[in-house]
Amino acid sequence: MEELPDQMSLSALENRCTIEINKYRRREPSNDLYCLESFHRAMVQRDDLAWDLMHRCFSPFVRGWLRNHPKRDIAMRFESEENYVAETFKRFWQATEHNAELEFRTLAAALQYLKASLNGAIMDTLRAYSRQKEVPLPEPGSPYPEEPAAEDTDDSIELWECIKSLLPAGRELRAAFLLFHDGLKPREIVHYCSQEFSDVKEVYRLRRNIIERLARNLDQIRWRLSDEE
Repeated sequence: MEELPDQMSLSALENRCTIEINKYRRREPSNDLYCLESFHRAMVQRDDLAWDLMHRCFSPFVRGWLRNHPKRDIAMRFESEENYVAETFKRFWQATEHNAELEFRTLAAALQYLKASLNGAIMDTLRAYSRQKEVPLPEPGSPYPEEPAAEDTDDSIELWECIKSLLPAGRELRAAFLLFHDGLKPREIVHYCSQEFSDVKEVYRLRRNIIERLARNLDQIRWRLSDEE
């Protein structure tokens, strides 16, 4: 007798979810119960491993929607595909935090909610960059963008070049983007970007280093900007 979804181990549930998702994508008859169980464990039981399962299983949907989004070309000028995926799951996570009774009866309904989360991430990004005329000089711990938008002033471009020159390329620069631009908390970075950062202690350490580095060099940033005038 086949094991019921709520009695399956997480690995067995993931395997069955993958099978049913492949059927769903091919428009073949599929059983929603296994995927819905993964949503239930993640959203209701707040199981971190189930959230990871969701991310692995449903990220391909998000990437596909992004690549076919009518505003994809302009959206990709400002953020990477990976960041839009992370923001989509972050919004989905926040929605379930604010609505403890949110559950889905069909896989299609869950995917529609996830798709709406992606659309919100894209539109909010475009609105934010359309309003951005210049980037103020940051104080320690304040947010700053990864790259200036097309309409940014020359001073804004120079500011970002100063900041990038003070941060080592690689993990520290990437962590700065996720922390201060995307607004993710260290545990969220580990959750949503586990392939890049698997240790929350490392993210906390990187955050501390970034803030301290910028704080130590604020005078240098101001001097470099004034020197260009």
